[in-house]
Amino acid sequence: MALNVEHLLRTANTLEQALIAIGNHGKRDDVMFDLYRNAAIKSFELSLETAGKLLRKALKAYGGSPREVDKLVFNDVLRHAGQHSLLDSPAVERWLAYRANRNNTAHDYGDGFINETLKLLPDHLQDVRQLAPSLQAVFDASA
Repeated sequence: MALNVEHLLRTANTLEQALIAIGNHGKRDDVMFDLYRNAAIKSFELSLETAGKLLRKALKAYGGSPREVDKLVFNDVLRHAGQHSLLDSPAVERWLAYRANRNNTAHDYGDGFINETLKLLPDHLQDVRQLAPSLQAVFDASA
């Protein structure tokens, strides 16, 4: 089976639609606003996890031990992605911030924190869309 980024791009599309719906929904105290907001947060989480898994697979194409790549924690996967030019240095820092935020979403569901997360999502969406072609190029070259 060939590796591809279709699922990652689908999570990006879902996130985009959730953000559009949030922007178009004027009533912040309405259950539909909560639905769109929750969809955006979940799409963020899913896209981050999917990107991490795909980055791991891409790093294996650069040689070295696949077992060693599998042992890397997420932040080290991001740093290695930077070393192999899958992400530039500013992007690595943004992805590290996304990951730190994601780790906090598992423990804090307050409105302040959720609003802080929502501010990250447009940049995250852009970063996911920039990462996808780089990953696909690695997968295509190693096929």
